[in-house]
Amino acid sequence: MFRRFSVYYKPYIGIILIDLLCAALSTICELVFPMIVRTITSTAQMGPGALLLSTILKLGALYLFLRIVDTVANYFMANVGHVMGAKLETDMRRDLFDHLEKLPFKFFDNTKIGQLMSRVTTDLFDITEFSHHCPEEFFIAGIKIIGAFIILGRINLTFTAIIFLLLPLMLISVFVFRKNMKNAFKEQRRQVGELNADLEDSLLGTRVVKSFANEDLEREKFGEGNKKFFITKKNAYKYMALFQAGTRFFDGVMYIAVIVIGSIFMIKGRLTPADLIAYLLYIQTLITSIRRIVEFTEQFQKGITGIERFFEILDEPVEKYNPVDCIELENVSGNIDFNDISFKYSDGGKDVLNHIDLHIKKGENIAFVGPSGGGKTTLCNLIPKFYDLKSGSITIDGIDINKISLSSLRNNIGMVQQDVYLFSGSVYENILYGKPDATRDEVMEAAKLAGAHDFIMELKDGYDTYVGERGLKLSGGQKQRVSIARLFLKNPPILILDEATSALDNESELIVQNSLKRLSEGRTTLTIAHRLTTIKNATRIFVLTQDGISESGTHQELMEKGGEYAKLYSLYSTL
Repeated sequence: MFRRFSVYYKPYIGIILIDLLCAALSTICELVFPMIVRTITSTAQMGPGALLLSTILKLGALYLFLRIVDTVANYFMANVGHVMGAKLETDMRRDLFDHLEKLPFKFFDNTKIGQLMSRVTTDLFDITEFSHHCPEEFFIAGIKIIGAFIILGRINLTFTAIIFLLLPLMLISVFVFRKNMKNAFKEQRRQVGELNADLEDSLLGTRVVKSFANEDLEREKFGEGNKKFFITKKNAYKYMALFQAGTRFFDGVMYIAVIVIGSIFMIKGRLTPADLIAYLLYIQTLITSIRRIVEFTEQFQKGITGIERFFEILDEPVEKYNPVDCIELENVSGNIDFNDISFKYSDGGKDVLNHIDLHIKKGENIAFVGPSGGGKTTLCNLIPKFYDLKSGSITIDGIDINKISLSSLRNNIGMVQQDVYLFSGSVYENILYGKPDATRDEVMEAAKLAGAHDFIMELKDGYDTYVGERGLKLSGGQKQRVSIARLFLKNPPILILDEATSALDNESELIVQNSLKRLSEGRTTLTIAHRLTTIKNATRIFVLTQDGISESGTHQELMEKGGEYAKLYSLYSTL
């Protein structure tokens, strides 16, 4: 994991090296101070006249110079070092979002958006602090421990060895609590994602909540999630408190050991009072450094957890956008063939489609009807490869879709769905989404073809009107016409209409149906319909059930046959 993470350091290796140099300079300043105190103390012990004012001024000037160096070094670490961490975070967020864009529908079917938002934001904030402070803090601690050992060893190696043998005990306490802290912080991150998901779900569904007067129910649900988050945070703080309490205990042990053992060495004449003062100052420096590591451990664990969760997403298999020797679709006629295809959503799950054979000619208007769960939407979703086939093949103009580049395949297919999604932005921006390089005139022409131009011009700011989140400021029929305008602009040869008018009122349905009729002209069109009166003029109608295609033919042929379709149509007509 660290090997993979280190890749993100490479563009900033120069900044990191300068940062570590500054850390070294700052640490040297701390290591020199006890020696200055020792020199002054030992000189003063020689007699009243031994310590000269010139010596004090020289040592003071030396330490002032070191403090200036320390100030500049710390400014660089606090400023440029943090900016480097922010750049690294930006790079990681870019890669994470790029990867999310490449993940298949299957991943999003099983993942909460709130969890993903937590990984893109909160986790990466923690990684920023980790990426900057981790090498810096451990480098500083390493210099202090090694530097202090060398300096003190030159004073009294035996005493130094005894004191430093206590350090492993402190390190053992670190490792004892490290695993529990890591697990606790990982669970805390997971619970943050759950809380985000619940919050997003409640806020996006606020109209449903208010229409059912279920505010109290939502408060109760959120309260449960909030309480779970508190419990996970409480556990994390418990292990952190045990960790910090243990290190504070060892702080006291270190001071006691220096005073007691150092006093014994002084009695035996193996240590001077000035040496003991130097030991106490160095031990204070070491303990301060270790305490910094202790304080950083919480951030360290959050950073490690964030990195693990980051790579969990990056390890998710992506869609194959460009198969080997892939083909770019050009001059598409729109012939579509389903050759003995079978499909199920998960291993061990039930087959949704089983041995389907279907051949659609260019320009045909094909309709699929049947009970819910029969696989109508699934069948159409397989054409743009939203899901991978389990067996069989689908071809467009005789070319297997598995051999076509994914972008080329989807650029030649347009979809209109019942649940229209408009992005937060203007009407113009939402139509332009169908062809980002289109001119404003082309956008307006597409809107006219979709029957949307007139109502758009009546809006407050016309094409520049803000549609609200998910297009909430527009009616259902208006949103549907904007989505149709988007497809007119895209101008795909293959069209999939998935219950595009089933949620609209009669007046809106009539307007949208006229728009769809114009959109379907000259294109191979696949329509999924529950309102059977809207597909009477389809070239062919297929009745799709859980057992496969039970009937096919024109509306007239199927009505004369008196089978499943006739029953469905008669049932619909009586509603």
